[in-house]
Amino acid sequence: MPLKPTRNLKPHRTYFVTFSTWQRRQLFVVESYARLFLKTLYGYRRQGRFELHAFVLMPEHAHLLLTPAVDVTLERSIQLIKGGFSHALGVEFGRNGEVWQRGFTDHRIRDAADFEAHRVYIHENPVKRGLVECASSYRCCSAYPGFKLDGWPSAAKAA
Repeated sequence: MPLKPTRNLKPHRTYFVTFSTWQRRQLFVVESYARLFLKTLYGYRRQGRFELHAFVLMPEHAHLLLTPAVDVTLERSIQLIKGGFSHALGVEFGRNGEVWQRGFTDHRIRDAADFEAHRVYIHENPVKRGLVECASSYRCCSAYPGFKLDGWPSAAKAA
């Protein structure tokens, strides 16, 4: 019997999401792994699976601010990202075994102020950890110049 999504597809919502590597291993200190994760993330964005508003890839976890496509659940969005990266890691680097902790945590964004607070939190995460002095110098963060992002969620505009 197929599993039903735990969240309704409607209404369309934006989420702050966090997930961690297996046993919080510092997988993303390896630059080629970090680049592969970003390639995977942006590949699904280009496919229209979600809007991406902000992200940071820390050595052992990721924070995302995203809006799943109208026909995609949040769970499916995260499954695509985590599963797609795990598969690509095996194909490109021959790395098999566990990559991610099970599950993820999420917070539904309530309004523009909540959206902005979480966007700032994401961007300041590497600064708070002492990895950089300025968020815009952390290369695996949407605060770094050059990343294409989606603006204020289309879901919020329609509400």
